[in-house]
Amino acid sequence: MKFPTETSPHVISHANVPSVMRQVAYALVPGTAAMAWYFGWGVLFNIVIAVTVALASEAAVLRLRNRPVQPVLTDCSAILTAWLLALALPPLIPWWLTMLGTGFAIVVAKQLYGGLGHNPFNPAMTGYVVLIISFPAELTHWPPPGMLAEVHFGPLETLAITLTGELPNALTWDSVTQATPLDTMRTHLGLNETLEEIRQSPIWGDFGGRGWEWIANWYLLGGLWLVFRKVVDWRIPAGVLGGLILFSTLFYLADPDIHPFPAFHVFSGGVMLGAFFIATDPVTASGTPLGRLIYGAGIGVLIYVIRIWGGYPDAVAFAVLLMNAAAPMIDQYTRPRTYGHDPAGE
Repeated sequence: MKFPTETSPHVISHANVPSVMRQVAYALVPGTAAMAWYFGWGVLFNIVIAVTVALASEAAVLRLRNRPVQPVLTDCSAILTAWLLALALPPLIPWWLTMLGTGFAIVVAKQLYGGLGHNPFNPAMTGYVVLIISFPAELTHWPPPGMLAEVHFGPLETLAITLTGELPNALTWDSVTQATPLDTMRTHLGLNETLEEIRQSPIWGDFGGRGWEWIANWYLLGGLWLVFRKVVDWRIPAGVLGGLILFSTLFYLADPDIHPFPAFHVFSGGVMLGAFFIATDPVTASGTPLGRLIYGAGIGVLIYVIRIWGGYPDAVAFAVLLMNAAAPMIDQYTRPRTYGHDPAGE
């Protein structure tokens, strides 16, 4: 009697690039919906513009490289890059800046290095850093969250602002935008105000800025779902949050009058988005178990260092790119020992 035999592997994984990218996109939906709820239609317009430019840019470069277009466009990696970049941009930013940042992310940071799997730096954060260094004023035009806003724009008004870069009814940017909670905290601490004095403003919630901390909660929920599904390794977000909490706790205990409670740093800015959706990029992150903890912790520490002593209030993008550069060295020194190999015999 003959029995059918098959070669290994006998346990087949159904995970592939498109399915992983789709799951990450699904996990982004709650945080994206929260951002749109608090900051308006501009969040969604940014995503549409960025995704359109990302797909067009990737298709154009693939044509120039004589590579097949459809398999690459359908792996959803360009869509995810554009989506993440769009979430980092102010909702009323002019369309051409979104287009410029997305085009740079796809063409320069991704395709010129050889495409997905070859880029050493996170494309979305590369595009964001190019924009914030080149156009710092435009990237500070964040409106207050809905419950604090005095002026509300409908979808058509928001679209007109995005396309023209001009505000309606002779409004000025100072009247419709305000400093982010991180920038506000940094500025007032520089004026030698205490945390108790600073937090008298209505912009503050329980930990971070009103609205911002709820957005962080929804990113956290989506990120935990990714960890539960084993789409991302828990070590990287644990390292990011652990490194940030450890450093901020040390300084908080040293002088709580001028150093915010650690939860402020965790639930302000783009920490949750960065910890679960950006730092976990498998191409640019560390690949060893111990290396991922070190890589994540390095990002967390750098976020705190740059926020406190650097030139930018929210430092997630810079911290991620710096640790992207360090990832190969981290992997070199944290490779697991090969079974049966004696290091002393080298």
